[in-house]
Amino acid sequence: MPGGRLTQQERQQIAAGLADSLAYAEIARRLDRPTSTITREVTRNGGPTGYRADLAHRATQQRTHRRRQTTPQGPQTPPQPYGRNAEAVRDYQETLTTVFMTSGLPKMMARVLGCLYTTDTGSLTATELAQRLQVSPASISKAITFLESLDLIRRERDERRRERYVVDDDLWYQSVIRSARSNDQLVEAAQQGVGILGPGTPAATRLENVARFHDFITESLIRAAQQAREVLYTKTETTSDDPAKPAHRT
Repeated sequence: MPGGRLTQQERQQIAAGLADSLAYAEIARRLDRPTSTITREVTRNGGPTGYRADLAHRATQQRTHRRRQTTPQGPQTPPQPYGRNAEAVRDYQETLTTVFMTSGLPKMMARVLGCLYTTDTGSLTATELAQRLQVSPASISKAITFLESLDLIRRERDERRRERYVVDDDLWYQSVIRSARSNDQLVEAAQQGVGILGPGTPAATRLENVARFHDFITESLIRAAQQAREVLYTKTETTSDDPAKPAHRT
């Protein structure tokens, strides 16, 4: 049933769909499930080439059993504000983690990012992350270093001089800019190749097209990121005289 846990029969249908090279969205449509459910199920259990229905079903049963044993102790599932359902939040955090993994992040880095994004403060200490994710401090340290290198998190110190790891709106902008600028080396190398191989030759023309393509993509990404940032930081200020009057960030 949609919204419930996957059955063994559904997992067999997923395996059959993967064997037929169906897209996740098509498998989800046939099962009347969200695409994210199929993506998470396959990513967790061997990927599209290694997925086995019986092994996936057994692994899920084992995870459920372990969760039931550890949930009463609950350091990784703190009380939820705003009347949120703790299990629904935990499941969503796993879904978000899977999305980050699908986009290319290693599992631990994706778990740390998913944990941070599902907190209202958007910040946690290394100890808090280790407790919530039930992993070692060394694993957290490695993940933090990796995420910082991609500009996906930043550090700050709180009033108790503890290091906190933070996600905020501006980090996505910084990450996109860094990613776009990574194309510069490719553009420069391709342009260098044009001179070496001889302008007008087939190889040089190919490299020239590579340079033009990536140069255009880089400029477009940076321009789009800057425009999106302006939209993101545009606030609507309501007043008694004009409740719809917008106020722009200065």
